[in-house]
Amino acid sequence: MEVPEVVVDRLPQYVRALRELRRRSHKVVSSTELGDLLQMTPAQIRKDLSYFGRFGKQGRGYNVESLLEQLKSILGLNRGWNLALVGVGRLGRAILGYPGFAPEGFHLVAAFDDDPKVVRQSFGGLIVQPTSQLAEEVAAKSIRIAIVAVPAAQAQAVADQLVSCGIRAILNYAPVAVQTPPEVKARTIDPVVALQSMTYYLTNESRRSASPKETPLRDESAARDARVRRAPERGKGGAP
Repeated sequence: MEVPEVVVDRLPQYVRALRELRRRSHKVVSSTELGDLLQMTPAQIRKDLSYFGRFGKQGRGYNVESLLEQLKSILGLNRGWNLALVGVGRLGRAILGYPGFAPEGFHLVAAFDDDPKVVRQSFGGLIVQPTSQLAEEVAAKSIRIAIVAVPAAQAQAVADQLVSCGIRAILNYAPVAVQTPPEVKARTIDPVVALQSMTYYLTNESRRSASPKETPLRDESAARDARVRRAPERGKGGAP
């Protein structure tokens, strides 16, 4: 049975929540409690997990440690992964200095760039190599995942080179989508696009608060008739 991509994308969220529960010394968690942590419905959690087998027991919940380890195995997080970085500009150097990869089993073991001012320099403990050495380093260090942090105009060419070297997963920070064969997974991260989608909601929220309150339409003819009925009759002893 093919697992929907959206389900796979949620699994790391489960892992993070389960790690937090373990940190709090929780032994068992129900789908309702897990849903509260992740802002999801219990039914959705049970459906997601059902793609991978049967976990927990009805009425008793899930064993936190057991479920965590099984999900880590499903995601391949019970082993280490070597990563290569292509593009050692300002963004690339920030990625090399990010301390959050190694604790999760992701190890940046090679960095590449074609800028003569950068090649042979050391950043984040790695010596930057020219991209002409990609194939040799990917094979020598068993690298299957690459991070791309080059300008948009270079992104597709870099992705093509990575695919030809045997890379099977690409995390792309370039502000453009790259095309890869079906067997190569590519994921683009663009914070500007994320910000632009959020400003849609902020803009429409401002418009709603600024729009005048609607008032019921008045029937002018009915209002005129009402005024006539309230007016005193003339010539029948009434006031002039």
